[in-house]
Amino acid sequence: MSLCSSQTRQFAGEVLAAYDGRRQIGPLTGLEPTFSPEDGQKVSHEITRRRVARGETVIGRKIGFTNRTIWDEYGVYSPIWGPVYDTTYTAVTGPAEARLNHLVEPRIEPEIVFGFKAGVTADMDERAILGAIGWVAHGFEIVQSLYPGWRFQAADCIAAFGLHGALYCGPRLAITGDAGPWLDALTGFSITLSKDGAVVDRGVATNVLDGPLSAVRHLAGVLAADPQAEPIGAGEIITTGTVTRAFPIAPGEQWSTLVEGLDVPPMSLRFV
Repeated sequence: MSLCSSQTRQFAGEVLAAYDGRRQIGPLTGLEPTFSPEDGQKVSHEITRRRVARGETVIGRKIGFTNRTIWDEYGVYSPIWGPVYDTTYTAVTGPAEARLNHLVEPRIEPEIVFGFKAGVTADMDERAILGAIGWVAHGFEIVQSLYPGWRFQAADCIAAFGLHGALYCGPRLAITGDAGPWLDALTGFSITLSKDGAVVDRGVATNVLDGPLSAVRHLAGVLAADPQAEPIGAGEIITTGTVTRAFPIAPGEQWSTLVEGLDVPPMSLRFV
């Protein structure tokens, strides 16, 4: 049974209050056993309306759980998405500092970020999607769990903004020239992630639903099936999901990457 309007508003208020108060709550699936991913999306849309009403601006979207190698770790077996706001996005040009005191149980995810110069529809393939992209960058998404111990179901993640906390985006590389080399690079790169100079993980492009362009294609189909969602539009920024596993982070740590096979600068963040 689908969540009624009053329950949607109630759950949205509880999730948003937890986010604003930097505190955790029990999974919504524990309160309502029939709470489904579709219900979670309704709650997410209601939260977006409330955040926009209080002055935040949606500038794009994050796609989560595109990395199939981590599905068993979290018990979530399909991608999700959530909004990226002007209040959660930071452009950086080199090594930078980032604060964590507004997040709960934060984790770091190295990702590929796209900026769109044209819209994307569900019938477009990866080559056509590439033609709609104006720039590509490497970034760190900082995710968080409003649910203790990162224990949840997919519906809970969707309701809690797709677990989005912050996005730090590196320098933008314009998409120019022939599509072929870009298609090859965006399915053939790797990212090595290090903490305080020691390598902790390495991931490859195809971890992300066979590549970041495929993740966008998946999102376009999901949005087309959601009557409350807008399609991907010109000017939108989309981060496509973690290439490595996600790792807990804490103040005082410095995290960095090495990107091979894609001509985007590495990232380096020190947490304070």
